[in-house]
Amino acid sequence: MAGFADQIAAWSEKTREKLETAVRKIALDAFTEVILMSPVDTGRFRGNWQVAIGNIPTGTVEIDDKTGTATIGKVQAETLKLQAGQTIFLVNNLPYAQALEYGHSQQAPGGMVRLTAQRFTPIVDAVARELNKG
Repeated sequence: MAGFADQIAAWSEKTREKLETAVRKIALDAFTEVILMSPVDTGRFRGNWQVAIGNIPTGTVEIDDKTGTATIGKVQAETLKLQAGQTIFLVNNLPYAQALEYGHSQQAPGGMVRLTAQRFTPIVDAVARELNKG
């Protein structure tokens, strides 16, 4: 029979793993929402969402991603590396990104990031419900 210290260590490890799963899922869900809400003409804007842990990406990328599939795939790969306590960034460095966020697109008149930020609590709640099922 495991001692009390072993039980606490096991509980602590399980809790850390569950927390990291939650943090990863929340980041992925929020970032996916931003990407899919991004207006699409050529796909350049949607393809320029960049994700990184611990540092803010600079520059732009030359990817046209009308569906968002490739961009979301990159986000998913990066969020799998995320650990609790780390900072993850999603940025779009195209010169017109700020204009699109502040309504210069009929496809996204309310922006993308601001609307997703308003939905952050429901995103967290949905992830918590999902993780508490199992």
